[in-house]
Amino acid sequence: MCGVFGIIGEYSPHKAREALKTLLHRGRDYCGVIERDGVFLAHQRLSITDPHPRSHQPMSRGKTLISFNGEIYNHRELRKRLKLSEWESASDTEVILAAYEAWGIECVNQLEGMFAFALLDGEKLYLVRDRFGKKPLFYHQGKETFVFASEIKAIKPFLASVDMNKEALHSYLSFLAPTPPHTFYKGIEKVQSGEWLCFEKNKLSKHRYYDVLQTPCSVISDKDEALRRIEEELHRSVAFRLDTEAPTAALLSGGLDSAMICAIAARQGKKLPVYTLGYNEYGAYDERANAAVTADYLGLEHTEVIISQDDFNEHLDDLLTHMDEPLNDPAALPLYLLMKKIGMDGYKVVLSGEGSDELFLGYRQYFEYLDIEKAASLHHKNWLKKYFHSHFSMNREWEWYKRVFDDTLLFRTSGEKFTDLQQNKLFRQNVRDNESLRFLNTYREEFEQSSHSDPSMWYSMIDLKLFVGEHFLAKLDRVSMAHTLEARTPFLDHRLAETVLSIAPNLRIGEGETKTLLKQVARNYLSDEIIDRKKKGFANPYMEWLIASGRLDLIREVNDKTGLFYPEVIEEYLNLACRGRFKQHVWGLYVLSHWINRELL
Repeated sequence: MCGVFGIIGEYSPHKAREALKTLLHRGRDYCGVIERDGVFLAHQRLSITDPHPRSHQPMSRGKTLISFNGEIYNHRELRKRLKLSEWESASDTEVILAAYEAWGIECVNQLEGMFAFALLDGEKLYLVRDRFGKKPLFYHQGKETFVFASEIKAIKPFLASVDMNKEALHSYLSFLAPTPPHTFYKGIEKVQSGEWLCFEKNKLSKHRYYDVLQTPCSVISDKDEALRRIEEELHRSVAFRLDTEAPTAALLSGGLDSAMICAIAARQGKKLPVYTLGYNEYGAYDERANAAVTADYLGLEHTEVIISQDDFNEHLDDLLTHMDEPLNDPAALPLYLLMKKIGMDGYKVVLSGEGSDELFLGYRQYFEYLDIEKAASLHHKNWLKKYFHSHFSMNREWEWYKRVFDDTLLFRTSGEKFTDLQQNKLFRQNVRDNESLRFLNTYREEFEQSSHSDPSMWYSMIDLKLFVGEHFLAKLDRVSMAHTLEARTPFLDHRLAETVLSIAPNLRIGEGETKTLLKQVARNYLSDEIIDRKKKGFANPYMEWLIASGRLDLIREVNDKTGLFYPEVIEEYLNLACRGRFKQHVWGLYVLSHWINRELL
């Protein structure tokens, strides 16, 4: 995993190199720079595939240059298809260049893996991001320069001023992270997952090359075939991600997803060392005991990492600064510290279970939504509509029923946090009901024009696009790369995802049990005790720590200076959080306040 950075147009070599230094953590094995008139292309390398100096980047082939971040898991297969007489390296980077030479930019459709790269072909610059957004890529188009990088911190020095993008603010409050192309920095945008951009002669064009909705509907309608295909694709996906000589570990919670990755790896003859988080004073959040049972069952070397209030206090500011912009995920700090330990122990690669819940319907609320969808057909819903409109509640269930009775979109990602009406109550400006739908309209239109109609497919599709792509994967990339560690996600293999999403909805939904298909596959690898445990998620005592640290005052202080929100509504949320309610709402406000205080005040 690496850091990509570049400038097209006028630039100061000193300023460019200073900006590049901010990406050092993404790859400490080598720093490569190509400087030409009007071109600065650079790379911070974390050597995984072919660590030999011959594979250093930026890499060239003919007149084409590339700076590439990621892994192309099918690079060996592509080498055979490309049939070149000579190769200069064993790297996947060279394979991308050869594939581009053979097929042009459409070569991205042949690449399997996680990737973000900048490819310069004469006057054409291509910026490419992988299908599910595992690897990030940001850009800024100024009057004289076009700047791009793996992280915002390397682009920020090229802004004339730091100003907040209000669209990012509203989409962040709604969906935990800014929706593409927005970032919190006015003038900096991000490439969408499954998209490539072309910058030529000071003009920028965007092209979608992948949409999971292109997966045909209900191709697999036989349960036995579905289970067989899932198992085959899981084995292929895990094998791809274990095809490395770099030291590799895995995350292990008490849940099914990480256990399945480790179980399949063990079946393939690779028993991965595993790492689990724990909290001594907070047993309700602690998964060490359950993880230990799984590790013992599979015969894995197991390391427990304990996080305390002192760790929280010591590292929170560094983490939030490192993240560049607000991301409402309270698990970011524990995961950051876990990755730090894994990196210190000498590992370069770690496997993680993101994507399973969204593919296999692993959230209980998916089934709650499916049930509430039925209320749209009630004969007397107009009476209920009037009742709900006249009896406002901050509870999410109120909002769900109101949407059904209003004939508007019910499910708006699993990451939806502040509803429009909650935002209207909070902001000192008017926020209309359903205003946040503008961030989802394009995706919803694509869904309605696709071959899919079952609501569960919409749930999976929009969650993969936003909840996973812009929230979970953004967090995973920043906290792993902060410690020069490459995180791989076997469940987010696009061929596995397409297989799962081509299964008839009634089979995915089953009798209303979460992950019904994955659990049946898992019976071949894990004990019933491990499979049937109650899901905890990546819970941690963030609100208890935030309250004990006295940091909540920052929300009040920043709001007093900015006047963004009504103080009495802020107090209402703070009081509720102290009683264990609306905790993630308040965490989101704290993270936002930290950014505003750091960048704007």
